[in-house]
Amino acid sequence: IPLLRRALAMSKRPLLLFASPWTAPGWMRSNGDVRGKGTLKGQAGDKYHKTWANYFIRFLDEYTKRNVTFWAVTAQNEPLAGLFTPPQAPTIAFTAAHQRDFIARDLGPALARSPHRTRLLMLDDQRIHLPHWAKVVLGNATAARYVAGLAVHWYLDAIVPPGCSLEATHKLFPDHFLLYTEACTGFFMF
Repeated sequence: IPLLRRALAMSKRPLLLFASPWTAPGWMRSNGDVRGKGTLKGQAGDKYHKTWANYFIRFLDEYTKRNVTFWAVTAQNEPLAGLFTPPQAPTIAFTAAHQRDFIARDLGPALARSPHRTRLLMLDDQRIHLPHWAKVVLGNATAARYVAGLAVHWYLDAIVPPGCSLEATHKLFPDHFLLYTEACTGFFMF
């Protein structure tokens, strides 16, 4: 928070911050741990999913108390990485259908009821998952009304041309923006 405040104070224009969760508490996860392969227990609409959605609101509440607001949150950082992650990595696995249902039944309504005007981004994973992921989530009218845009990572971009992923997705869902949210150099050793 002190670093965010310094950055906000130094900026000549407003900074738009976004947050992305890595994992829920272990007691909410299928493997009982914050690390390793696991999903949220149960299914969308149940106590675990509603509680996880409320964690988002509490996060936003606590930062707001400290004069830090977020322009957006993503539903989950790298939801498919949870299926392939190393045993020590903190993550939650989501399929596109699971994320759709979580957004439609839990996270979207929780954000809409909250006092925060924070936008919701979906996917937050490799663009190789487009346009399939967008079709599943945004193809559902309830989920689509809560989603402002699609968060995309660049690590596997060389595998899928932008026309097959980004352009195809934009043509299908022109009212939802595409935003690269994660990238780094040195990802591949070569």
